[in-house]
Amino acid sequence: MARIINSLAEVSADYDVLFCDLWGCVHNGLTAWPAAVTALQAFRAQGGKVCLMTNAPRPAAQVVAGFPRMGIPRDAWDEIVTSGDAAQDAMFAGVVGRDVWHCGPAKDDAFFDVPAEWQDAPPIRRVPLDEAQGIVCTGLIDEDSENPEDYREPLQQALAAGLPLLCANPDIVVDMGERRLWCAGALAQMYREMGGTSLYFGKPHAPIYDLARRRLALAPDARELAVGDGIHTDIAGAVDQGIDSIFISGGLAAADLGNDVETPDPELLEGWLKAEGVSPTYVIGRLR
Repeated sequence: MARIINSLAEVSADYDVLFCDLWGCVHNGLTAWPAAVTALQAFRAQGGKVCLMTNAPRPAAQVVAGFPRMGIPRDAWDEIVTSGDAAQDAMFAGVVGRDVWHCGPAKDDAFFDVPAEWQDAPPIRRVPLDEAQGIVCTGLIDEDSENPEDYREPLQQALAAGLPLLCANPDIVVDMGERRLWCAGALAQMYREMGGTSLYFGKPHAPIYDLARRRLALAPDARELAVGDGIHTDIAGAVDQGIDSIFISGGLAAADLGNDVETPDPELLEGWLKAEGVSPTYVIGRLR
């Protein structure tokens, strides 16, 4: 059984670096939780490094641009790595071809901005589905009104053409305030179930962890701890990487784990974790 803790400070002295998820842990899509920000600042103050590691399908610079609005100060983190960073690198390398159909909202257009290291590469062109060599999926085109089933027909067309799908965000859903929204991972999962090929670069897959370690210039023996509310992304990824983890039970799974988002019900938690088949090192209601 995972150990339930009341604060990050209970275990923080045992670790050198924190890989911390953003959405559902530090903010709710609209505003940051002050206690979470304070916990990150305290970890850094004792000499630890904080890497905000998110499955957002946008490059890090675009994610950081929204921090002032949400109340995430610069002294709460050292580095930020996104699924968009890792997936964008793969896209410009040509893993799904150079003529691609973009499935995603207009707010993700920055995903196609050419990074400095790829300025000399052949261009990536966005084309209609029937002209594409592959799909770049950053999400649903209209995330406010659509659901994955709305995409079954175009995905069937893509499957018939043998197109690979690059998934810029492996998350299935996120909570925007009180609303739950579908993510690119839901479409990638559907495509795989239909028999298609989906390629992933964010959590729980290795590329995003490799990128984070390079950017932080971590020593091989750095003591790593991951924090997240996605049991099959944040926590499963940590387990696969051999990293200790803190599961935020008051995030995506809050409705299943009792009436108090700050304090999970131990019996419900034990049964839920067993059913999910993933074992975090620690559990906390909310990051604090």
